Amino acid sequence: MSRYRIAVRTLCDFTAREGDLDHRFTPAPSAQEGIEGHRLVASRRGEDYLAELPLSGEYQGLRVAGRADGFDPNANRLEEVKTYRGNLDRMAANQRALHWAQVKVYGALLCAEQRLERVTLALVYLEITSGQETLLTQEASSTELQAFFTDQCQRFLVWAEQEYTHRLRRDEWLATLTFPYPDFRPGQRPLAEDVYKAASTGRCLLAQAPTGIGKTLGTLFPMLSAMPRQQLDKVAFLTMKTPGRRLALDALARLSAPSSSPPTSLPSTSTPPISSSLSPSALASPLRVLELVARQKACEYPGAACQGDACPLAAGFYDRLPAARQAAVARCWLDRDGLREVALAHSVCPYYLGQELARWADVVVGDVNHWFDSHALLHGLAQANDWRVGLLVDEAHNMVERARGMYSAELSQQRLSRLRRRSPPALAKPLARVGRQWQALTKEVTTDAAASQRYHLLDTLPSKLVGSLQTLAGAITDYLVEHPDAASVELQELLFEALGFCRLAERFDDHSLCDLAIYGRGDAVLGLRNVIPADFLAARFKAAHSAVLFSATLSPFHYYRDLLGLPQSSVWREVASPFSACQLEVRIRADISTRYHHREASVAPIVEALSDQYQRQPGHYLAFFSSFAYLEKVMAQFQLAYPTVSVFAQTRGMQEAERDAFLARFTPAGKGIGFAVLGGAFAEGIDLPGERLIGAFIATLGLPPFNDFNEALKARLNARFGQGDDYTYRIPGMIKVVQAAGRVIRGPEDEGTVILMDDRFAQARVRALLPRWWGHVKVLGENS
Repeated sequence: MSRYRIAVRTLCDFTAREGDLDHRFTPAPSAQEGIEGHRLVASRRGEDYLAELPLSGEYQGLRVAGRADGFDPNANRLEEVKTYRGNLDRMAANQRALHWAQVKVYGALLCAEQRLERVTLALVYLEITSGQETLLTQEASSTELQAFFTDQCQRFLVWAEQEYTHRLRRDEWLATLTFPYPDFRPGQRPLAEDVYKAASTGRCLLAQAPTGIGKTLGTLFPMLSAMPRQQLDKVAFLTMKTPGRRLALDALARLSAPSSSPPTSLPSTSTPPISSSLSPSALASPLRVLELVARQKACEYPGAACQGDACPLAAGFYDRLPAARQAAVARCWLDRDGLREVALAHSVCPYYLGQELARWADVVVGDVNHWFDSHALLHGLAQANDWRVGLLVDEAHNMVERARGMYSAELSQQRLSRLRRRSPPALAKPLARVGRQWQALTKEVTTDAAASQRYHLLDTLPSKLVGSLQTLAGAITDYLVEHPDAASVELQELLFEALGFCRLAERFDDHSLCDLAIYGRGDAVLGLRNVIPADFLAARFKAAHSAVLFSATLSPFHYYRDLLGLPQSSVWREVASPFSACQLEVRIRADISTRYHHREASVAPIVEALSDQYQRQPGHYLAFFSSFAYLEKVMAQFQLAYPTVSVFAQTRGMQEAERDAFLARFTPAGKGIGFAVLGGAFAEGIDLPGERLIGAFIATLGLPPFNDFNEALKARLNARFGQGDDYTYRIPGMIKVVQAAGRVIRGPEDEGTVILMDDRFAQARVRALLPRWWGHVKVLGENS
């Protein structure tokens, strides 16, 4: 009976890699091109050719499985197909050795399964542009291959035994996992129960749970508790922003802390992070926790190429990786600082060590793109290794917009023009062709449009421009393959821009829109805008054993179900708020309109509303507006009328230090009004408990602007779901409003006031989107 399973590719990556890390920019075939290349090779073989042949075998409890690219029984030849571009002689020797290792392992499995005495092993290198095959072969006996297979397995077996033992220890520990506090917060237990049920039934759960109940701990604890029973290989805690990763790591540290001295009381929302006070050796659990960090943040040598002759941490990377990997898994706690410490102690790259450890960690904390975007690391590993994964998605109300961005692309005419002026001669013709197609497109769309019209929604893709762009991408790729030292940043950026656009163009459908924005002569941007992420995300949700999306604002359910492509079996739960209506006074000023054409008239009554509330109860407030221009106009008038009241404002392009200084002004005993933009850095994800913030003014419904794009989006969503107006304007706007209002009540002792300033807040369909726990909402000036 096998005790540990591993994919052939993963086994060989572990045992057969050596030498330098080499991630210099060398244009490689895309995943789709690789698939098509494999199909091309298979189509050239005979009718008896077996493509994607499943093979598996065992050695001392280690089960090795995978799919060989192809076997020709007539020639008795087993093939491993690799696609490439350019000159095959440039392929590194350690890469070729890895390919031979893979085909030898497959050869051993084939001979054992079909009882073959000998087999011809072949590496088939397909040049993706020309379609030319280079065939490298060697004859091998079953005995030789079995010896090779045994050697690879023995080299991995110590690690496999370690991993098997770790899995047993991990699951034993998780089976007795206890909540790190004497009791749950109000609402936290129902949330935990729903998460556990979702993990146990393999369903997707959307959980709307109010701020302050401890959602991070309330979702991690049950998902980890379900891990042994559901045989989950990984839990991925995915966040929208860096602070979410910090909260997850703090919760995991609390769960991993020694149980001999549990806390005697529940923490407030402002409790200092436990991970800052506990060293990794103080954590009691065998749970391996990994924080994934973006490459630019993890890089120790910015500007150096990821190759042995340019970066000392890339030289000999694979030779030093085994020791670094062993030290890392022994440490268990691998947040950004912990991973860096291990990496530098063994002179390897922290970023690529993290990529390797994603295979061996139990809990991975990182950005949502690691599972959901088109090149997602965790999703790719899960598919390759057949993992059972439990997903936890924090602040999931942002998922619609984040996913739209993942599957959208832009093409800049200016970037093309700049490159044309100093392009290598080999690229002159394809660049000129794209330039001509740009000019033809702009001329075509402006012929019947007003001269001043900037934005143009296109009915179809500009096929001639896309075709010329595909040709250009191929030409740049071929040029860089032959001239790797000419891979300037500008040329690479244009290539990435072109490739990204062309790949999305291949999947263009009613889930996306195509538009052209013309800012001036020779300055236009062509965009592919995804508007319905469901068509891309449905397969990602299906690939997970269970997914839990949670946030304080996840209603209405159908909005997220439709736009994210959630499974039909998905469940929506609203966790009862631990807060009572008496903690929050909510007033609607129905005598104020913040519509664009009423802005001037609205300034004076807004100023008076701010002053009246401030005089009634001095303290710290946040006032949210739809734009910086609106904010600045109201603040200027307020300062003129009430110069003794302290005011401060969010500014355009605020840096992190400036944002921290803005928040630092909210002291417990302080007074003043902070002016901010709805949907910006201070409208969600900040924590100002107690007297640090006692109220919020919201002078906007947060509606997206009324323009051609949003009207096209409305039409597209109406055609698909019959909810165009709600899905485009009303629901996204109110999500921002509720998030901003949620800054006021952060804990069970908090009290405060929210004043919603616009007559549309009084409409029944808008008030239906307000949190139910708010209770009675006073409407002032409704008949004025």
